[in-house]
Amino acid sequence: MQPFKCTKISVLGNARQCELTLEFGEQTPLSVFTFDYTSTTIRKGKRGVGERMKAFLERKGIQLSAKVYFIDALSAMAIGLFSTLIIGLIVKTIGEYSKLDGLITMGEMGMALMGPGIAVAVAYGLKAPPLVLISALAAGQAAVTNGAGPAGAFIAAIIAVELGKIVSGETKLDIILTPFVTLTAGFTSALFIAPPIAQLMSTIGQVITWSTAQQPLLMGILVAVLMGLALTAPISSLAIAIMLDLSGIAAGAATIGCCAQMIGFAASSFRENGWAGFVAQGIGTSMLQMPNIIKRPAILIPPTVAGAILAPIASVWLRMTNNAAGAGMGTSGLIGPMMTLQTMGASPSVILSVVLLHFVLPALIAFLLSEWLRKIGWIRFGDQSLYSTKQS
Repeated sequence: MQPFKCTKISVLGNARQCELTLEFGEQTPLSVFTFDYTSTTIRKGKRGVGERMKAFLERKGIQLSAKVYFIDALSAMAIGLFSTLIIGLIVKTIGEYSKLDGLITMGEMGMALMGPGIAVAVAYGLKAPPLVLISALAAGQAAVTNGAGPAGAFIAAIIAVELGKIVSGETKLDIILTPFVTLTAGFTSALFIAPPIAQLMSTIGQVITWSTAQQPLLMGILVAVLMGLALTAPISSLAIAIMLDLSGIAAGAATIGCCAQMIGFAASSFRENGWAGFVAQGIGTSMLQMPNIIKRPAILIPPTVAGAILAPIASVWLRMTNNAAGAGMGTSGLIGPMMTLQTMGASPSVILSVVLLHFVLPALIAFLLSEWLRKIGWIRFGDQSLYSTKQS
């Protein structure tokens, strides 16, 4: 075996791999080896353009996948929405009821930062480096300023962040180049790309709202079931409701579906999880059940059926409404019921409707149906245990 000489060593940049270019005598062509410190393996072979591009994107932390942009980024967007628009709306509402001008001003300031909040949350969700993360603030603000709304801020933030990540750390002028590229990409997309997408989302929301008003029975069921499932799945129902700008009866039906998922799971899993689990799911999130749903999909039946049963009552007979901020939250932090009271007014009849359809009836229907499914063997004890979920 002829000795070899190393002609080039370069670190790929993620502190886990280095690339060695080796020459084995005169008979063996130049080859590229990638050495992974964690697996201590060497792979030989000439890399094409596609492979080099893939390696570059991986080094930059860019994954071109639906999961990243429609689940991870959308979930991160919900954090930005909650930290600005939602909490601001809650504080403003409390200020209006308590006649405290300071709370009203504070709430309005929080709501005004929705665009930057969405952008920085998306940047954080996409694991952007610091310069990109901070620069993304302007992209979100530019989208909102140009009338693109939350959907536009979301799109502008993704484009700005991913392009910013590409140039980050590549030159000695990083502190200037990275913010410049991020700002330029965000502002350009906010001007030309985000507004049409935001308009499309708004139009879809208007069609859903109009359709629900025309056919409250069928559309009420459909909206409640789909939004409820989105809330429990690792998809942000809040972001969907905000981007679609749901309102009126459609938002009311969405609220019913989301409340039914949270309160329904809290009640149907009470045997396993007790009061701690009831509170965690009832005013926290039903997403805690996702690992259990994957293992036993039947546990999704009780809360989903509860939402489908109660949605027509709310849409057809009680004509319950809500706004976009409350439509996708359910009973999480009691935001869905609070926004319903703000939208419809806190009259005794509205309060009674909220208590019954957001809390009492979803719990009752889901619990009874869950008990029947336990009896016929579709659900077994432990299938909905949050403790076992944590252990797994």
